[in-house]
Amino acid sequence: MQTIERIAALREQVRDWRAAGERIGFVPTMGSLHAGHMSLLSAARFRADRVIASVFVNPLQFGPGEDFERYPRTPDDDRLLLEDAGCDLLFLPAVEEIYPQGRQSATTVSVPSLSGILCGQYRPGHFDGVATVVAKLFGIVQPDLAVFGEKDYQQLAIIRRMTADLDIPVEIAGAPTVRSPDGLAMSSRNRYLSDTERALAPRIYATLRAVAARVAGGERDYPALAAWGVSELQAAQMRPDYFELRDAQTLLEPTAGSRELVILTAARLGKARLIDNLRVALR
Repeated sequence: MQTIERIAALREQVRDWRAAGERIGFVPTMGSLHAGHMSLLSAARFRADRVIASVFVNPLQFGPGEDFERYPRTPDDDRLLLEDAGCDLLFLPAVEEIYPQGRQSATTVSVPSLSGILCGQYRPGHFDGVATVVAKLFGIVQPDLAVFGEKDYQQLAIIRRMTADLDIPVEIAGAPTVRSPDGLAMSSRNRYLSDTERALAPRIYATLRAVAARVAGGERDYPALAAWGVSELQAAQMRPDYFELRDAQTLLEPTAGSRELVILTAARLGKARLIDNLRVALR
């Protein structure tokens, strides 16, 4: 596996692969890799001849007081995991390489119809930072395919919308959430959990499943179900930012025409902010 830090060198390698007629898959990450990221690599490897992963902790998607400085960084472990997963190239740029004019004056990308709801309501500017860095990475790597995890459901929806609206010729693929045996979704921020908090964290998935079962059983009082979900998480010593049932295609409030819902939540437990979601079909 190659490790490249400069844009020019990356583009030179991609040109060589394209000249050989090879299809390029791309998995952008912020590092601190785990089994969930490896599932994205596997999905990309299945659908592409060459796989590029990036590790870049993007300052634009962290707000004031958030955990940019203490976000877990494990570059040596990341390299080993990526190499074992069959990654062909690790792109490991510095902040100055991605934002040469400085992050404050960088041109930004926004998807306003989706960025201000759910997580965006509690993390203003976060999804503008996500859309901006993904657009830049697409321009740098120029992949045929990019794979993102469905755990970050709103992020995936925003990236799909941005890619379509800007006519970026990249196929966007979603990969299922990878969970621990007790149901907790894999996340780099799980490292923040104490042993006691880690034992409580699976209540998130259990609550999502309970609400999904009630919807599948015919309940349609979505505000009441959301309120119940909040109370369940609070009973597990969590501080929910939200617990919502939305149309799985639009992320808007469900309508009579909705055919599938997604139940989404974000909850704070100790120093960690955990997100998760579960889709459920409507009969």
